[in-house]
Amino acid sequence: MAARVLDGKAIADQIQSELAEEMASFIQDSGFTPCLAAVLVGEDAASQVYVRNKRRACQRVGIDSKLHQLPDDTSEEELLELIARLNKDHTIHGILVQLPLPDGISTVRVLDAVHPLKDVDAFHPENVGRISQGRPRFLPCTPHGIQQLLSRSDIPVAGKHAVVVGRSDIVGKPLAMLLAQRDSTRGPEVANATVTICHSRTAELPTVTRSADILVAAIGRAGFITAEMVKPGAVVIDVGINRGEDGLVGDVDFAAVSEVAGAITPVPGGVGPLTVTMLMYNTLEAARLSI
Repeated sequence: MAARVLDGKAIADQIQSELAEEMASFIQDSGFTPCLAAVLVGEDAASQVYVRNKRRACQRVGIDSKLHQLPDDTSEEELLELIARLNKDHTIHGILVQLPLPDGISTVRVLDAVHPLKDVDAFHPENVGRISQGRPRFLPCTPHGIQQLLSRSDIPVAGKHAVVVGRSDIVGKPLAMLLAQRDSTRGPEVANATVTICHSRTAELPTVTRSADILVAAIGRAGFITAEMVKPGAVVIDVGINRGEDGLVGDVDFAAVSEVAGAITPVPGGVGPLTVTMLMYNTLEAARLSI
């Protein structure tokens, strides 16, 4: 039997409708509109698409957005000066630095320069530390989106074995932390998992992935997760976005794994829309914290 396809786009639309209502109430009560500043350096086509999608989402939920587009030859010092100005601008509540940055600019230095109270991507070490202690200020967008997806799809997490393939600072490690916490924004049933993180040095990787009740692929290698690596009936979350000859594909061999898994996310239309939506969630939270 083919797996149930988890429609991330539909769930993202539902959350954005909820956020639009919250936003309208917030604006009425506070007297100001939250604003997200997007910083884009260079002419990378994929980055331009991502920023455009994020600004469209801002418009849908009622957030103002400002784009700061800088040329490829922008120096690190110039970029840091812009971030310093945005940090001091009281009309800006969230700052998004679109990655990747051009060669010659330190991603770590730039992301660390964003004020923790405006760090709506939850990349700043202060915010990462708060997540690890179970008292987050902001939640990282993709991991939080995955929790929303699981919750709103009525997929229990508590007591399950979750295997996360990939240990990036953006998805793998923060997702593992969130799934292992005692609670979540959607309640304890979307937390309290037993979590295993896998990576390039993991021995007997297929054996580990076959033990997963919930398997998350976040490594950036097209079709890496095959049917032989998945336990029958498992929930498979594909975070990967890879550009192939036929368009976007994920880290999971969707057609083959769909015949084994109990539920699976597509690419596109799975996790991606939720990542953008949770950025809107964090921007509203940043505006609340500014009062």
